[in-house]
Amino acid sequence: MHVRLALLLSAACVAAPAWAQGPEPTPAAPAAPFKQPLAARLGPAIGAAVRAQMDAGKLPGAVVIIGNEDGVQFRQAYGWRALQPEREAMSTDTVFDLASLTKAVATTTAVMQLVERGKLKLDTPVARYWPAFAANGKDKITVADLLAHSSGLRPDLDEAPPWSGYQAGLQKVIAEKPKAPPGTRMVYSDINFIVLGELVQRVSGQSLPDYAQRHIFKPLGMKDTTFEPPADWRARIAPTEMLGDGRMLRGTVHDPFARRMGGWAGHAGLFGTADDLARFAHAMLHVAAGDAQADTQRKQPARAYPLLRADTVRRMMQPQAPITQPDWRGLGWALDAPLNAQREALAPLGMIGHTGYTGTGLWIDLYNRQYLIILSNRVHPRGLGDARPLRREIQALLASQRPAITSAQLGDRWPQLSEPLQSWATQALSSSGPTVQTGIDVLRQQAYQPLMGQRLGLITNLSAMDAKGWRTLDRLHTAPGLQLRKVFTPEHGLNRDQEGQIATSTDAATGLPLISLYGKQLRPTPDMLKDLDTLVFDMQDAGVRFYTYVSTMGEAMQAAAQAGLNFVVLDRPNPLGAQRVAGPVLDANLRSFTAFAEWPVQHGMTLGELAGWLRDDIRSRTGLEVTLRVITMQGYKRDMRFDQTGLDWIPPSPNLRTPTTALLYPGVAWVEGANISVGRGTDRPFEWVGAPWLDADKLTQVLQADALPGLAISPAAFTPTSGPYQGQLCHGVQFKITQREAFDAQKLGLSLTRALTQLSPGFQLDKTLGMIGSRDTLARLRQGQPVEAIEQSWQDRLRDFMTRRAGYLLY
Repeated sequence: MHVRLALLLSAACVAAPAWAQGPEPTPAAPAAPFKQPLAARLGPAIGAAVRAQMDAGKLPGAVVIIGNEDGVQFRQAYGWRALQPEREAMSTDTVFDLASLTKAVATTTAVMQLVERGKLKLDTPVARYWPAFAANGKDKITVADLLAHSSGLRPDLDEAPPWSGYQAGLQKVIAEKPKAPPGTRMVYSDINFIVLGELVQRVSGQSLPDYAQRHIFKPLGMKDTTFEPPADWRARIAPTEMLGDGRMLRGTVHDPFARRMGGWAGHAGLFGTADDLARFAHAMLHVAAGDAQADTQRKQPARAYPLLRADTVRRMMQPQAPITQPDWRGLGWALDAPLNAQREALAPLGMIGHTGYTGTGLWIDLYNRQYLIILSNRVHPRGLGDARPLRREIQALLASQRPAITSAQLGDRWPQLSEPLQSWATQALSSSGPTVQTGIDVLRQQAYQPLMGQRLGLITNLSAMDAKGWRTLDRLHTAPGLQLRKVFTPEHGLNRDQEGQIATSTDAATGLPLISLYGKQLRPTPDMLKDLDTLVFDMQDAGVRFYTYVSTMGEAMQAAAQAGLNFVVLDRPNPLGAQRVAGPVLDANLRSFTAFAEWPVQHGMTLGELAGWLRDDIRSRTGLEVTLRVITMQGYKRDMRFDQTGLDWIPPSPNLRTPTTALLYPGVAWVEGANISVGRGTDRPFEWVGAPWLDADKLTQVLQADALPGLAISPAAFTPTSGPYQGQLCHGVQFKITQREAFDAQKLGLSLTRALTQLSPGFQLDKTLGMIGSRDTLARLRQGQPVEAIEQSWQDRLRDFMTRRAGYLLY
């Protein structure tokens, strides 16, 4: 949170392919011009989602494209193409290692073209085309089994003993034994597509790269897509992972088996750009139209190159056996519901998609006739990162823009899907979700009944997401029967990316007013509430007394009571664990917007539990009665840290980037009100602490002497881009948590404040009072009392707090 200001405020075509002999087909025309309406509506929310995942360390950057039959509607690059050895800005023409998109774009397309030509048959055993493949019980596996990942083969080949070379890889495939009979279960397998890549070569006489170049990439104008990219592309290629020997992969395939096989195979090795994938998706949409008049009706020129036949695409989007598993597969593609509101109620049919291990993804919504491309190098630089939260969030934003449909409407569009639709309707299939269901997830399971018939105001920000990646804002805006009238935002605004006072504005995606509660107005006025029945509160808290979101909740609760409104809290986890209570309890006469109630620094309560406390405080102070309802979580246990909940971490504010940062924050922030940088304006907020005038070595030695459990401390130097020492070299320390269970943030806060007081006469100890919240603790620090003695001084008030706290616990 911005503590200083907070303290101030408180004081393609449908014709059949002509495969024959003759010249190569003419390349397709360029994509249609960039369209503005979708960009204006969703651009801010998409940008906020990408930046939040960058802040969380999930990916260095991304390129996002959304399009339809008329061309690209939204195209934007975010963040960084490379972080090491030096930063390079992302651009829309960045070339990515597409990883398993190779399976869908190159290998599946090639196989289905060869099926159309009669060179391959889907129901024919693979051994007909590759006799040696039949060894070890693989004689009954068909081409369709491979495409649908129902062959019974393992996910990957063995790496040991060491081997290399394309032929060596094929010999490894021949030696494989199925783990299940073909057609009985779906197991995603790279081996399947290594085999399919070999089949393309055997029946076409061309290697997969040569075939794809001639019959897919060149005809579609995909000039920036290839296997084994040339050296002069290197500057545009997004690097992936640093290997153990210190080499950074850049232009060399990331997948270890494709790398062993010489740089490519049927499952991986393709490199390309988002614009080229848009050309591919555009062609697939035109193919799927299956209507020779479609282009004429749209007044677009006919596509020069028919990638596949319409009946082939319809066959690809049909689910393959078995359909008793929650994740349905078509031929070469994963199947999912179209991008419409309430899509979780639909059968997983109508959209085909594929993702890649490096952080890539392509989805073609055949029902709504649009496509989505998200390309990132989430494995850069050290193989960590996770592109799944961003994929969920952008898909949810797109779905929020379209009305809900029924499975019956899918059946009307594609009669051939009637049988799988009926099968889906009789099965209770569900993909595994997170361990914890938050309040919004539980509310959705209740079909929003607690809010039906009420005019709603929502207090929220970007951190309020459900398990499917939907903003709570969008859920309440699109849910049938709900009347969401306006949205209120806390410090840092809706997209949690602003500092200072926040102005009132409009949410571009929904058109709803965004009323700031962090500026001139900290509490909703009667005029703001006069057309509402209920205020709903949902956002991620930090589990710390001086985090202002709980203050916003308290102010809004009092306003709701004054206006006679209901107040509903959609509960979320305490990211620190709700069993840990520590730190000095706030002095009653130090209450402010950053110190809203007489709680210790770590109160060990969820927002729903804190709301119960605040309800009683408001009653005792004002006589007002808050009509409070908490939608509790399911599956939550008090001792869970955030990383144990299975939920996506969406940084609730600009500098609480990761769950690890959140663990350090309650201790490091003790000194934030003073003349110290706590790492804001760097890549390591709350991990770095320093000032230009500090002696880093001495501070390190003093802190290390306190033997703080679960924490490594080392000297650091950094130059923040914001804060009191903007642009100045700061000397100090870096904190790294080594054992989360042992780490004690309040002991760190004490030790750090005490060390700075002892070492630096210029350290502004008095200015830490707003965060510490205890004059007695401040006095003991000034006297240089031992850490243990100061901790002991808290215990009487902590016992009183614990006694009252027990009456509000919900878990």
